[in-house]
Amino acid sequence: MFLRALSPRALSCAVLMALATAASAQPAASPGAAAPEQAVTSRADALPEQLQDFRAYVDSVRKQFDVPGIAVAIVKDGKVVMEQGFGERELGKPEPVDARTMFAIASNTKAFTAAALQMLAEQGKLKMDDRVIDHLPWFQMSDPYVTREMRIRDLLAHRSGLGLGAGDLLYWPPTGYTTKEVVERLRDVPLATSFRSAYAYDNILFAVATLVIEQVSGQTYADFLRTQIFKPVGMDDALVDSTYLKPGMNIAMGHAKFNFTELKPVPPMAWSNNPGAGGIYASVHDLAKWMNVQLAGGKLPDAGDGKEHRLFKEDSQKQMWSMLTPMKIGEPPVPELARTKPNFAGYGEGWFLTDYQGQRLVWHTGGWPGMVSRLTLVPELKLGIVVLTNQESGAAFNAVTYRVLDAYLGKTKTDWVAAYAAATKKAEGNADDSWKKHEAARNKGSKPSLPLAKYAGTYRDPWYGDIAISQEGGKMRMKFSKTAQLVGTMEPWQNDSFVVRWDDRSLNADAFVTFSLDADGGIREVRMQPISPMTDFSFDFQDLRLTPVKGS
Repeated sequence: MFLRALSPRALSCAVLMALATAASAQPAASPGAAAPEQAVTSRADALPEQLQDFRAYVDSVRKQFDVPGIAVAIVKDGKVVMEQGFGERELGKPEPVDARTMFAIASNTKAFTAAALQMLAEQGKLKMDDRVIDHLPWFQMSDPYVTREMRIRDLLAHRSGLGLGAGDLLYWPPTGYTTKEVVERLRDVPLATSFRSAYAYDNILFAVATLVIEQVSGQTYADFLRTQIFKPVGMDDALVDSTYLKPGMNIAMGHAKFNFTELKPVPPMAWSNNPGAGGIYASVHDLAKWMNVQLAGGKLPDAGDGKEHRLFKEDSQKQMWSMLTPMKIGEPPVPELARTKPNFAGYGEGWFLTDYQGQRLVWHTGGWPGMVSRLTLVPELKLGIVVLTNQESGAAFNAVTYRVLDAYLGKTKTDWVAAYAAATKKAEGNADDSWKKHEAARNKGSKPSLPLAKYAGTYRDPWYGDIAISQEGGKMRMKFSKTAQLVGTMEPWQNDSFVVRWDDRSLNADAFVTFSLDADGGIREVRMQPISPMTDFSFDFQDLRLTPVKGS
C-alpha cells in the first residue's frame, strides 16, 4: 500500500516506503487507557531473550503511535509461540483485544487470492498463463495489446502499466458499482507505462482476479475462500463479507486521525465490490494457522489419518514466492532506518519479496479505514510474524515486526520505536512544508473568472462517472455520484481553483479543484489533486478528466 510523503494506508498497502523503511504519517500522541490482555498463548521460555519484555515494548509502541489496540502472533518451526492482544478494541471502552479479535486485514487478502488461483490451476480449471480473455471474454483494458496479452499471473504482479492506485475511486471509499462494473470500467482507465515494464501497485486487477475465481470455480469469492481455504486451514472465525459482522462479536473498531489530528473511531467498511484485493477480516489466531501452512509449503496440519493433506503444492508456492516484478529500492527516510534497506526487492503473486540481515522475507501489509497490518514470513527460519492494529499507523506494525525479527535473528536490540518516530516526524514536516508552499504561491487577491453559479453542473469522467457541483444555501457543493462519502463544500482558492473539504473529516483527502476555460469563457475541463502528501494514494483524484455534461 506507497509513494508520496506517505499516508498511513499508502504506507501499509503498497509500501513504497523504501520497502518498509518509511513511517506512518500519523502524529504521535497518547492512547486511551490500556485494557488488560487476554487470550494469551505464549510461554516465556519459548521466546528469545529480547522478547521477554514484549508486553511492555508493545505498550510503548501503542503509546508512541497512538494505537488503541494491537494483536500479535508469532509462529516458529510449525508451532505457535505467541498469540496475544494488547490494549482495547475501541478507544475508551473496556473490551480488550485478544488473540481472537478480528481485524480487517485489507491487502493481506491478496495472498489468499493468489493461492485460490494456484489451487484452481492445480485442479486443471485454468492455467496461470491463460489469457484473461480466455475466461472473461468481455474483459478490456485501455490498450488492445494489453487486453489481448494480459495473463492470469499478471493480475497478481502490479506490472500491468496502470499507474499507482489507478481506478481505486471506483471502490474506495465504498461505491455503488458492482465488481463487474468496476472491471468493465477498466477499459477507460489510462495506462501510465508500457505493459510489464515497471512496478506500480494497483488494487483493481484483483477485482479481475476475483471474477476469474468465481467464473472458473462456480462459487462466489467468499464461498470459495470459506470452503477451500479457511475450512481446511482451520481459520474458523475468518470472514470475507464484512456484512456478516454483528454487534457483540469480537471485532476491533478502526480509528483514524480526523483532520490528521484527533483520534476517533471509524465505522466498519464493506469492500464488497473488490473482495479479492482486501476483503478479509481475521484474527491473529486464524492467521497463525495460515502462516504455518505457508511456511510448510502448503502442507496442512496432520489430520491423524496417516495421510499428507495439502492446501497447494510446493511448486505452486514457489511460483507465488518467485519475483515477477522488480522494484526500485529507495533510501530510508531517516538514518535510524538504514538497517531496513534491502539488497533486493520485488513482487511475486500477492507477496512482497525482500531481504533483511541476510534472510529472505516474504511479506505483505494491509490498510483499511482505521486499521493497518503486516504479515511477515522468514522461510528459511520457519518464522512468521503477524501484527494487526486498529489505527492507521504503519510505524506501529513495523516497530513491532522488526523487534521480533531482530530477536530471532540474534541481532543487537534496536530502538525501533524511536527510529519510526523520527521517520513519522519527518513525514509530518514534509507535509507542513508542502502546505506552506501552496500558501506562498497563492494569489489571495485573485477571484474566480465566472460567477459561482456558472461552475455548477454535472461533470463526467470516462472511468469514474458523474460528479455534481451545485449551489446549496449560498455554498458550492461537490458530490461524487457513486461514492456516498465524497460529498463536500468547495471554497475559492485562487483564480479558477477551489478547495473541496469533505464532510467526512476522517478521510483526510481534501483536494484542489481547478477549472480550465475555453476561449469563449466556457468550462472545458476540471482537474483535481489531493492537497496533502499524507492523503492516501487511493484517492486518485489526479487521474480524473472531468468535462461538462451538456444540458446539465
